[in-house]
Amino acid sequence: MNKERNVESIKPVISPGGHISLFTEYDIELFKAGWHYRLYDKLGSHIITVNGIVGTYFAVWAPNARQVSLIADFNNWNTQNHAMSIRWDGSGIWELFVAGIGNGEHYKYHIESHTGYMADKADPYAVHCETPPKTASAVWNSAFEWTDAAWLERRKRGNWQDKPLSIYELHIGSWRRKSDAKFDFLSYRELAAELPEYLNELGFTHVELMPVMEHPFYASWGYQITGYFAPSSRYGRPEDFMYLVNALHNAGIAVILDWVPSHFPTDEIGLGYFDGTHLYEHESPRKGFHPEWKSYIFNYARNEVRGFLISNALYWLDKYHVDGLRVDAVSSMLYLDYVREPGEWEPNEFGGRENLEAAGFLKEFNTVVHTNYPDTITIAEESSAWPGVTHAVSEGGLGFDLKWMMGWMHDTLKYFSVDPLYRSNHQNNLTFNIYYIFDEKFVLPLSHDEVVYGKRSMINKMPGDTWQQFANLRLLYGYMYGCPGAKLIFMGSEFAQNYEWQHDYALDWQDSKGALNVGVQRLLSDLNTLYKEPQLHENSFSYEGFEWIDFNDTVNSAMSWVRKAKDGTFFLFICNFTPVVQYDYRIGVPLMGQYNELLNTDSAKYGGSNVLNGVLQTTDIAMHGQAHSVLVTLPPLGMMVLQWQQGD
Repeated sequence: MNKERNVESIKPVISPGGHISLFTEYDIELFKAGWHYRLYDKLGSHIITVNGIVGTYFAVWAPNARQVSLIADFNNWNTQNHAMSIRWDGSGIWELFVAGIGNGEHYKYHIESHTGYMADKADPYAVHCETPPKTASAVWNSAFEWTDAAWLERRKRGNWQDKPLSIYELHIGSWRRKSDAKFDFLSYRELAAELPEYLNELGFTHVELMPVMEHPFYASWGYQITGYFAPSSRYGRPEDFMYLVNALHNAGIAVILDWVPSHFPTDEIGLGYFDGTHLYEHESPRKGFHPEWKSYIFNYARNEVRGFLISNALYWLDKYHVDGLRVDAVSSMLYLDYVREPGEWEPNEFGGRENLEAAGFLKEFNTVVHTNYPDTITIAEESSAWPGVTHAVSEGGLGFDLKWMMGWMHDTLKYFSVDPLYRSNHQNNLTFNIYYIFDEKFVLPLSHDEVVYGKRSMINKMPGDTWQQFANLRLLYGYMYGCPGAKLIFMGSEFAQNYEWQHDYALDWQDSKGALNVGVQRLLSDLNTLYKEPQLHENSFSYEGFEWIDFNDTVNSAMSWVRKAKDGTFFLFICNFTPVVQYDYRIGVPLMGQYNELLNTDSAKYGGSNVLNGVLQTTDIAMHGQAHSVLVTLPPLGMMVLQWQQGD
């Protein structure tokens, strides 16, 4: 078992004059160069022992401040009593040791600049915060007994590319609630009592948590962060979040956190205009202000800012044992003209629209993460055609492991929204993505962004009457699991929630009790079980794992393809995108013999009409470029999965 931070293990550096610091000269050199990736062990507040006296050491970077004072509970928030001292080495770091204070002490930094600007700022490196709407930082020494050593050891020995990645995306504040009261959230520990079992019942391998970092505005969903190092105190203490991660690991569930290095809010307590200058953000609004989100953009050219962000990424992997980071809004980072009109942005040094500094930062981020934690994964939410997002940095890529396949999502949902009578003219929406699906390593995302702000829930995106809507949704999920790539489904979509997601309320769990809804859940559980077979995940990012049988039958709106494991074994997928049963439909197959129906989304156990096939025998009639074929009955708005078996 690993117990988190021990006060006695933090050794201060005491100068001959009695100045107390956690920084060595080497630390400062790394900090200035932007190569200090463990700044969370130096900056912020740390409970330490100095000559037998326990107290708290505070350190904050504010190079352009005229004066920085510690204001806190213990000094009644008086700006005059605890002035901090700036280091003599040009680092811009202010320090102070206060004896006798420790866990739970609320504090801020009162900063006065040379320009006359004054503000009370939260600690950028605080590991705990007051519960919003309060905004103070909190001294905190987390002590937690981890019991996930076996999980971490298995993670080191595994290769994520040869394993299933079935991701359940979750917003902590609205998955479940204790009551209908607006902010009656489940705590991290209460979530730990329910979530792991639920995910295992459905067969998901990963959970992706929308940002847990502290954010004043709940309705930002966590994407407007002021406390980058602090799990939101809305749901408990830091060790309570550790408890949740630990419980998920012990249940066999990997944890991915949404991470937001693309922008930060303008709240005065936050990073913006931190020391009376644009310290963390660009000075020019044409580079430093995001017009769509009304937030600041990090200055990736500044060494200390890159150190802050990369330290933050490592912090969650280090202190919270998380298994991966999904980087939000990468496209907004990569393009200087993102949601800007001509004249509202500054070109790069070569006159282009590419943000070369941001691209360099992302390469550095991925390099450092994979050097320190090679068994974790990084995922880019990136919607453009930027080349090599998931290619190695050494090959000119950005170095991510995976990328959300936004094109697949848009094209697929567009197709499924079409009335089946007219789908024959739109089949290219489904087949086109195969031309580039192996250019990157993709996640197929049906995320929170698709079920908010009037976009409707997944079930209500489907056309037709109630039966057809559910059949279409089952077909969508079956088609998704048959495609190459990792999978992601947002909470509530697994049981076909009727209303779109609303962050102020819990999911509509009453919907999950309907017979058709239960069928969707049961199907997803079976799809996740099937996905654990090597045919569906071993070659998920390679052409070696995919082969078309037929994608040209637009008249019948039918498609068929093969998914293959490394040993050559395969599953055959056949989809009927119409509500009409198609009898005696001939499909070419790779091998002669018997084919068993492993899964059929039209099965009665899923709420379907139970048009099944059972065991099929090949004939020597050539079809679809194959020497053998089978006659199947295509279920209405259904997908079937066949497995070859040697015949007599």
